[in-house]
Amino acid sequence: MRHSMLSCLLVFLAACATTSPRIRTDFDRSADFGRYHTYNFTSELGTDRAGYSTLITSHFKRAVGHEMEARGYRLSTDNPDLLVNFFASSRERTDVQSSPRFAWGVGYYGYRRGLYSTWPLYDRDVETVHYKVGTASIDVVDASRRQLIWEGTAEGRLTQKMLDDPGPAIDKAVAEIFARYPVTSAAR
Repeated sequence: MRHSMLSCLLVFLAACATTSPRIRTDFDRSADFGRYHTYNFTSELGTDRAGYSTLITSHFKRAVGHEMEARGYRLSTDNPDLLVNFFASSRERTDVQSSPRFAWGVGYYGYRRGLYSTWPLYDRDVETVHYKVGTASIDVVDASRRQLIWEGTAEGRLTQKMLDDPGPAIDKAVAEIFARYPVTSAAR
């Protein structure tokens, strides 16, 4: 009974765990973000393969464009102030998780009321978990100097739902990355 209650508690705690990605950003502290007004995407984006544009690229362009325009930048094909590039990757990961288990035995044929079984909470449940981790990186470059001025990265666990329909997951990750961009709104 106690074993099943402990198992239920562990499953509940695991279900409550957040799946938000880890976000990291950095920027050039000498860059004057107020002087930039236009942007475009680099000619060869990190998510394109074999000379053609991928569906992932389309999702990223839409999400990044939304975030850039929310900060007052205009898309410009001729002589933009900023160039934006992005990269995405995924990899398999394996974790081994160990948790204490309440064990109460009755020993060998009930002999000595469990003296020869494990002590309570000395036994362990071991579980191997396989999952995918995704990483998305966004670079913003000063076009005239060809110098990176801001970069943001999100890394987190990918669910099957995210893999089946990546658009909403990319929108969310890009929004969370841009939440740490030095320019917060169009009123700059």
